[in-house]
Amino acid sequence: MSTSAGDPDQADGPDPQRRAGRARRDPDVVGLGRWRAAGFVAPALVVVGVFLVFPAVWTLYLGLLDYALTGSSAAAPTFVGLDNYSEAIGDSAFTRALWLTLVFVALSAVFGQNILGFALAWFFRGANRVVRNVLTVLVLLAWILPGSVVAFLWQALLDRRAGTLNGLLGTEVPWVIEHPMAVIVIFNIWRGTAFSMLLYAAALSTVPKSQLEVAKMSGASSWQQLRDVAIPTVRRNILTNTLLITLWTFNDFSPYLLTGGGPNGASTTLPVYIYKTAIVEGNLGYGSAVSLLLLLVNLVIAVVYIRFLRTADDDSALARDTKRRKRNAAKAAA
Repeated sequence: MSTSAGDPDQADGPDPQRRAGRARRDPDVVGLGRWRAAGFVAPALVVVGVFLVFPAVWTLYLGLLDYALTGSSAAAPTFVGLDNYSEAIGDSAFTRALWLTLVFVALSAVFGQNILGFALAWFFRGANRVVRNVLTVLVLLAWILPGSVVAFLWQALLDRRAGTLNGLLGTEVPWVIEHPMAVIVIFNIWRGTAFSMLLYAAALSTVPKSQLEVAKMSGASSWQQLRDVAIPTVRRNILTNTLLITLWTFNDFSPYLLTGGGPNGASTTLPVYIYKTAIVEGNLGYGSAVSLLLLLVNLVIAVVYIRFLRTADDDSALARDTKRRKRNAAKAAA
């Protein structure tokens, strides 16, 4: 049976489900052609392969060898299998470095930079433009200065006899020796808060002002506005920021510039431990094995955060669907 030319269903072509099924069957939806599309993607794949895949594979290979910078192991490396990994897991120095790294990341990044960055972004969101600009410049200075320069400034600040801090307090406390972990935690908070503050400032600017005004008119305090309106809106940004600063801090080498990993390994995080083992002691095989273990820890952390992100997305989608149903029900009742 023929269909009329004025039939809207036929005029619009196949239904959306049929078009979607055809798009899934046809991999070349854009129309570039398989080889042209591969040409566009090839440079990115080359960069990823050279700077990410190859170093990871090479590190895995070195971790299976008894390989050193000098001596007979340098001239003729021998295959030892998983001995380097089992030695690292059973090494008290490695487990101590792992524990210190977890403490360093938790205190300086997950809590320190996160909380301070969010607090600065929240309390100064409505401040005068001049005040915001001055605050941004001061915070960014700590972030953009080279690590070696910042470490030298902190050494001058914390020096036992001629240090600025002891001069202000009238004491002669060797801060780096007596409190090495506290020093590197505070140092990392001071240096890394800028990123969190800028990210949260951008995220909080997307919070609808009308919702904050309604909450304020309803008698909600500043804390209640933050808890009930702002945080649910920027929850995804909080998780993203936490993931980024966690991975960056986990691989941060700046504590070595400040404390050298001492005294007696009291501030030796995993990156410092790998440097001392592989470069200073020349044991590249063992150091590569520890590097791969560090990579695995980073992957586990990334997977956990991604699962939280997906949960947050599912909750947001459910909340939007609930609001839509309520709105439709209200319209139908009216």
